[in-house]
Amino acid sequence: MEKMNSVWPQELCDPSGRRQAKPRTKGCTMVIDKGLGLHAFTDLLSTSGEYIDIVKFGFGTAPLYPLAIIRSKIKLAKEHGITVIPGGTLLEAAVKQDLVHGFFRQVMSLGFTGVEVSDGTIELSRSLRSDLIRNAASLGLRVFTEYGKKLFGSRINVFDFASTAETDWACGAEFVTVEARESGKGVGLFDEHGSFRDGELSHIQSAVPNLDCVLWEAPLKDQQVSLIQAFGPHVHLGNIPTQDVITLETMRRGLRSDTFDLQRVSVTEYMI
Repeated sequence: MEKMNSVWPQELCDPSGRRQAKPRTKGCTMVIDKGLGLHAFTDLLSTSGEYIDIVKFGFGTAPLYPLAIIRSKIKLAKEHGITVIPGGTLLEAAVKQDLVHGFFRQVMSLGFTGVEVSDGTIELSRSLRSDLIRNAASLGLRVFTEYGKKLFGSRINVFDFASTAETDWACGAEFVTVEARESGKGVGLFDEHGSFRDGELSHIQSAVPNLDCVLWEAPLKDQQVSLIQAFGPHVHLGNIPTQDVITLETMRRGLRSDTFDLQRVSVTEYMI
């Protein structure tokens, strides 16, 4: 368990008693950065850096930053023990433009420590998907793959997801992410209101054996609560908005009413 601010009793910092210190293997939080400036990014890490495990520069935003800014952001993230990756859409664009080699060259030059391999917008053959995973892993990058299409109304094929995940892990992927976009609505597990589609989560639970290596995109609070209730505080969650990092951490620790029952029962008995 991580050492918290000594001003507060340890039990109040983590009433669940289950949060790991970084580098975490359980309960990782991936944050989506949609274009924060350097000062805002610095503020984010100074307040919430301890609770962030992965920062993704969303979509294809990475090439649009001034080089000095993106280098500074990557350096800051690494100083806080955070894996930093470009969005999977950028690699999809590199595939479409036949610029995969240039993509990886720049990823390494800038100091990124991971990549996301996805096919949310393009069609990616199984052989090319496997090659991209192996190539990234051979460069020493952490590999996060993504399953699902970004098209509104797209659904999860549970058995295809299970098969894809198994092959991705065998090729060197660390986590397989379930697509939900940054909106959390009308894609994958979620309907147009952002609610879980009936039965889909339980179907995945029964079909996928290694859920410890699944990261669930869940940008909305009710989605996060439902996944924590289903899998516990150790569930890996992604596409968390930057302003919601500490809020999510309170839910993981039982410091918010939605997950208050995660708290351990105190051994102290109070006499009235």
